[in-house]
This record gives sequence, structure tokens and C-alpha cells, in this order.
Amino acid sequence: MAEIADSGGGHDKGGKKRPKKGSTKVDMTPLVDLAFLLLTFFVLTSTFSKPKVMSLVYPAKPKDIPEGEIPKVNNAVTFLLSDDRIFYYEGAFYPAGNGAGKPATELLETDFGSQGVRKLLTNLNRFVLEKKAGLDEERKRNPIEDSVYLRKVKEFKGDIQALKVLIKTDDKATCKNFIDLIDELKIADIGVIAPVDMMASELELVKAKTGK
Repeated sequence: MAEIADSGGGHDKGGKKRPKKGSTKVDMTPLVDLAFLLLTFFVLTSTFSKPKVMSLVYPAKPKDIPEGEIPKVNNAVTFLLSDDRIFYYEGAFYPAGNGAGKPATELLETDFGSQGVRKLLTNLNRFVLEKKAGLDEERKRNPIEDSVYLRKVKEFKGDIQALKVLIKTDDKATCKNFIDLIDELKIADIGVIAPVDMMASELELVKAKTGK
């Protein structure tokens, strides 16, 4: 608070009375309180930016699987990245001469063109995309809360019919291809994405394709 202190008066040598002089003193305590109030207000009302991240699901270590037995894979596609090329196969991997008597897995190649990865993922993940499209139409007719909408979409992505994607890279894979593939998976609403190690038999097929 501001206050004026009285310094008192006096007389000059000539006998004239001097006027009283006042000194101004400002108390800053209320301003400090105001500063803390404003700081508290902005901290409580501000919205902090959240980092934009994409969750990746790392599969659990498989239990003891008899030698030669092929792990069961439900509605999955595996991408193999090497150098500047992208290979893939659907379902489980069957090496040549496997004990299940299945034909050996053949690698197919794709790219990031209009008829490449995006079209492939759209076809394979049609279950989730159609469910989400239906939910969007329903949302237009009867608005629902964002939390309810996101929960339902998450349920679609976690359904057994939803596509699961495994990503495997060798030491020649480029970071750009990996990031571009992750972007395509996000666009296609893939719910389960698992970066895993490439098996030796898969690496042999990749080397046969690339000639390296």
C-alpha cells in the first residue's frame, strides 16, 4: 500500500515557517500476492500440448513351442524391410520343408505408390475401416462424446478380425521406409503393430530377392 510519511516542518533563519514535506513509500506486498494469484490461475487453466506418439504393441515371448511347429497367426501380415525395398507375406511363415506340410512362404514386394502399401492395408483391414465408417455415419445422426467414440474404435481395432501387422528389418533397412510404413499403418487404422526380429529363414528369402 502507498503511504505518505510526514517529515515535519521547521523555521528558516529568517523566521519564516517552512512547509511540511511528505515522502512517498510504496508497499509491494499486495503486488506479490497478485502475482501468485495470476500464476495459479494460468497454471490451472492452461492446456499443455501433449506429445503425438503412436503406441506399438510388443508381443509376449512365446511359450515353449515344439521344434518344427508353426505358431498360429490370426489375420496378420508381416512386412520385411531391406535396403529401399518392402516385402511382405500374409499369415504364418512356412519355411521350405516345414513339418506342417505347407507350401513354403513366398515374399511379395510392394511400395508406397497408389497401388502399394495403402491399398494392401485397406483391403486387409476392411473389417475395422467399415466398422469405423458405420460409426462415423451414426455419429452424424446422433452425436456422441469423443471418449465413447474413441473407445468403440479401439474395440474395433482389438477385435480378432482386425488386421495385425508385424514389422521386421535387417541391417540394410532405411529409417525413412520404416517411418513411412508406420504412417501408412496409422492411416489404415491398424490397432496392433509389433516390431519384431527377423528370422534367419526370412532373411534368406530377403537376400534371395535382393541379391545381396
